[in-house]
Amino acid sequence: MRIRTINNTKQEGSQGENKANEYLINLGYKIIKTNFTFGKVGEIDIIAKDGDTLVFVEVRKRLNNKYGKPEESLTPKKRNKIRKTAEAYLYINRIENIECRFDFIGIEQKNNEIIINHIKNAF
Repeated sequence: MRIRTINNTKQEGSQGENKANEYLINLGYKIIKTNFTFGKVGEIDIIAKDGDTLVFVEVRKRLNNKYGKPEESLTPKKRNKIRKTAEAYLYINRIENIECRFDFIGIEQKNNEIIINHIKNAF
């Protein structure tokens, strides 16, 4: 039996974000920032450039589907927090007149196989 602790969960999340970074780099994205946090408003896992588009990426990793697929965990409340955090990032960095989008990367581990589901313009 495996016992999940907060440290294990954070470690699994970090591993998922690392896989997502590798995946995006292989697609030609340029990673700008990881784990951007704006106070209690929220966090964005990855901020990257896809050509001229600034992309805010939410990453979710699941070891199994006991609690549903990764994309099912992206609630309207979480999407709203990500949007507000993205607005803060743009404001703080004085970024204007740039195309932006929100992507989602779900990572599942099935029988020692890593499955990556990348949804562009997820919300």
